[in-house]
Amino acid sequence: MTKIGVIGVGQMGSAIIKGLKKDATNKIIGENPVNPRVSRLAEKLDFKLVHAIHDLINLDLDYVFLTTPAKITLQIIPELINLDAKTTIISSVAGVGYNNLENILPNHSIIRIIPNTPVAINAGTIGLFIPANISKINAVKITHFLEQLGDVISVKEDQLSIVGTIGGCGPAFVDVFLDALGDAGVLNGLPRNLANQLAASMVKGSATLASDSKIAPALLRDQVCSPGGTTIKGVTSLEANGFRHAVIEAVNQANQN
Repeated sequence: MTKIGVIGVGQMGSAIIKGLKKDATNKIIGENPVNPRVSRLAEKLDFKLVHAIHDLINLDLDYVFLTTPAKITLQIIPELINLDAKTTIISSVAGVGYNNLENILPNHSIIRIIPNTPVAINAGTIGLFIPANISKINAVKITHFLEQLGDVISVKEDQLSIVGTIGGCGPAFVDVFLDALGDAGVLNGLPRNLANQLAASMVKGSATLASDSKIAPALLRDQVCSPGGTTIKGVTSLEANGFRHAVIEAVNQANQN
C-alpha cells in the first residue's frame, strides 16, 4: 500500500486524487480548509479528508503532493518540517522553485512537477524535475509512481514553465480546435453530438499515433497529404489563415510571466 497526502484539493489536487484512486493500493489523505465541495468529493471518491497540516505529520506517508497557490505554499511549507524523512514531497506549485523548498525542508526528498488536468483519467502530461541529490534508484521509483497518472517527461527545472504552458494550457487550445471542428461538422450536415464525438476521436487517435510512433508531426502530416488531394488543400487553407502562427503566438502569450 502506498500512503499519499494531497495538500490542497482544488482543481489540480482533485484531478490528482481522481487519478490515484484508480489504483486500489493507494491510500489517499486530502488536506484542505473546510469546503462543502471538497467534503462531497471525499465522500464520493472515498478518501480521508483532514483540515490541518499537522493532521498529516504522523501518518507515515510515502508521498505528499503540494497543489496550493504559490503564496500559500510558502506559508505552509514550514509546517511540513516534522514529516517523516522518508516522505517524498512532490510540488506541483508554479512559481516556487526547488531551492525555496529545499532551504526550508533540507532533510526531505523534494521534486517538482507540472501536471495537467487529464491526470484525473490517468492520461496526463507531467513535466518532472528531479534534483541531482536524489539517487538514481529513488528517481526511477518516483517516476514509476507518477506514471500511473500519465506520461512523465523529465526536464530541467528552468524548462518547467514552457512544459506547463504547453501541457497545461494546451488542452484549452485543443478544446478550441475541437469546438471549431464540431462547428464545421454541423455546418456540413452532422448532428452536434456526432460532430463532437468524431472530432474528439480523431484527435485522440492522431495524438496516440504521434506519441507511440515517435514520428515527427510534419512527417505524419505528409503521409496523409496526397498530391493534389483534399487534405493538402485543407492544410494550405490553414496556412493561409495563419493557423500555425496563431498556435505559436498563443503559447508565447500564455508563457509570459
